[in-house]
Amino acid sequence: MTKRQKLVLSIVTALTLVFGVVPTASAMHIMEGYLPAGHSLLWGVVCIPFVVWGFISIKNTLNENRKVITVLAMAGAFIFVISSLKIPSVTGSCSHMTGTGLGAILFGPASVSVLGIIVLLFQAILLAHGGLTTLGANTFSMAIAGPFVSFGIYKLCQKLKISKLVSVFLAASLGDLVTYCMTSIQLSMAYPSEVGGMMASLIKFLGIFATTQVPLAIVEGILTVLIVIGLESFAKPELRAIGFIREDK
Repeated sequence: MTKRQKLVLSIVTALTLVFGVVPTASAMHIMEGYLPAGHSLLWGVVCIPFVVWGFISIKNTLNENRKVITVLAMAGAFIFVISSLKIPSVTGSCSHMTGTGLGAILFGPASVSVLGIIVLLFQAILLAHGGLTTLGANTFSMAIAGPFVSFGIYKLCQKLKISKLVSVFLAASLGDLVTYCMTSIQLSMAYPSEVGGMMASLIKFLGIFATTQVPLAIVEGILTVLIVIGLESFAKPELRAIGFIREDK
């Protein structure tokens, strides 16, 4: 491992130590057993093709350049750390940053489906954050819907010739918000309101989430920009290998 790679790992470790001290006792994604069995099964099945696609994408990336595994691991660690910071928001769920925008920008959204499901498994088993029965729903919202939007926003900003750091900020922030829009849809589908049905329930969930998630999305955008700046300083060859940097500056 090069000095540059060791430095990147040191930065990730430091972030883990700083953020890892936050209590994790009572907050979670959609919690264990909260969704009806049919909904849990449905979201799990929907996730399968994305996860398979993600494994193939990661395999192809590593076959092209094994050295980028350090950056890939860092992207996974970033998701784990930043999504473990939880603020109780509404019954059955919580608000927290997702960290998936970074991986989507660097490696594409399919790869993040694999990183995300690994993180969610660890959190469900070790931190009581989320659950195994709701793994499919949480994977779809945090590791599929959000990353695909982040990737799309980033590519759109590139075509519009928006500066890279602004593009990263918008991609990470909006991807975070979409994750909670999807979680709200999942909860409203499972528990439609007696008056007004699913739409009334959706409005209620979105309204409650928005108060905590909007500022968290802004913070996530800023943190993601800082991580990208650090990577461009210390892992430029790896970023060039995955196409994030196309020329020397």
